[in-house]
Amino acid sequence: MSIKLLAIELYRAQQNVAQITAQIEAAPLSSSAETIAALREELRQAQAELKQLRKMLDDKKDSASPPRPPGFMRSR
Repeated sequence: MSIKLLAIELYRAQQNVAQITAQIEAAPLSSSAETIAALREELRQAQAELKQLRKMLDDKKDSASPPRPPGFMRSR
């Protein structure tokens, strides 16, 4: 998968995590324990997907960059 497509998927996953988090925070106190548990499980899965996509993108970026000479320091 290209870096651009991974970045798009990463953004989608970030939005999904934010949406589920907002749903949990906005859930009324009268919500059932099962409903909250289901949302938390959905959030856990969404966070795992986000972490995996972030790692894939980082790995792709590292493999796409040219090798650095020994002792090279990146300026920040």
